[in-house]
Amino acid sequence: MSKRLITAGIVVCLALVFSVASQVSAAEMKIGVMHVQKVLVNSVSGKAAKAKFDEKMKDLQSKFKSEEEELVAMQKDIEKKSSAWSEETKQVKVREFQKKRRELQEKSEDARFELKTLQDKELAPILKALEGVVAEYGVKNGYSMILDSKSGVVYFSEAIDITDSLVKELDAAMAAQ
Repeated sequence: MSKRLITAGIVVCLALVFSVASQVSAAEMKIGVMHVQKVLVNSVSGKAAKAKFDEKMKDLQSKFKSEEEELVAMQKDIEKKSSAWSEETKQVKVREFQKKRRELQEKSEDARFELKTLQDKELAPILKALEGVVAEYGVKNGYSMILDSKSGVVYFSEAIDITDSLVKELDAAMAAQ
């Protein structure tokens, strides 16, 4: 979905909310803004998910380090000795280098996919819990609307930022699970 389409949707939504609000003069409009990324980074469950992700990434990086060093050594060897080698030997060494480089690239792609899968797996229950926490928080505190700051909000007063409160609520909800 394009950013322009998302922004247009938000503008339409806000226009509808404000038109309904102007018709219902007795109702007070209360809007909250949150930073989903900040909630994930500052919550206990978000920090735990990040720690798992970082540990896996560190493990994968150390696993590939020796292979990368081997490739660099092979490349230097080819550059140094290629003038002394026969054409056949040179071709064999270059093909061997290219094969190892392709294998490392494939392993790197697999590792990126594995990290993305792990990230999605770790974040899915947190985001689901956050959705419920936000809805409950909104009802409990009388909000008409709570927006994510990354979804096209151009300006908002820091006074309506409820991110820190939502971090606490999410921590409590995740601890209860």
